[in-house]
Amino acid sequence: MITVSDLNVIFRSGGRAMHAVRDVSINVDPGETFGIVGESGSGKSSVLRAIAGLIESTSASFLINGAPASGKRSRDNSRLMQMVFQDPYGSLHPRQTVDSILREALIIHDFDNQDDRILKAIADVGLSLQHRYRYPHQLSGGQRQRVAIARALILSPSILLLDEPTSALDVSVQAEILNLLARLRQTYDLTSILVSHDLAVVAHLCSRIAVMQFGRIVEVISAGDLREGKAQESYTRELIAASRGFSRAQ
Repeated sequence: MITVSDLNVIFRSGGRAMHAVRDVSINVDPGETFGIVGESGSGKSSVLRAIAGLIESTSASFLINGAPASGKRSRDNSRLMQMVFQDPYGSLHPRQTVDSILREALIIHDFDNQDDRILKAIADVGLSLQHRYRYPHQLSGGQRQRVAIARALILSPSILLLDEPTSALDVSVQAEILNLLARLRQTYDLTSILVSHDLAVVAHLCSRIAVMQFGRIVEVISAGDLREGKAQESYTRELIAASRGFSRAQ
């Protein structure tokens, strides 16, 4: 469903260049949830944004559902592939109601039966009708992220790009959103790429995980091997050890 070859991302500022992503290649099968993990600054979110066409990349070729995708994504590509961002408050317009936020995507892509689609999207993510005309500041963090997921799903995409969708939420809410994403993936046979720094999250949702360091993929590991600590690279073993050594009681 997704093939990325030789992806490079370089950010430039004031004559200086920072090579954020170096020669990254990944393949994601239809219906698969593929994970990308790494410490902050490893380039994982830049990979996701480059696939979505939100930032420029060099020396890269993209195949989306078997068709080449240019640097600037077409309307068809945008409809096929939607993104859920890390901060649900920052990604939602503060002066638009939930209804307006969901309807905007339908207007842009010329969908009919808009009210029916909005009601279905709200129900799919576990919100009630009373949330339809509320503003983002009137919702909890978990409810806002459900709206962001509904906005992504309302176009009936085949691909979801998930940029740390639970990291801005309370721990008590994170499991609810993860279970929602797992259910939606099965219901709609979605292909997903999930970026996270939390190894437990990717091991729960993903079948394979790419481990990034300094802009490169150092290893691709199965979820089973990740849970059992069977990593080939020392950096991956260090991440696993650090994850197991963390305790909220400390």
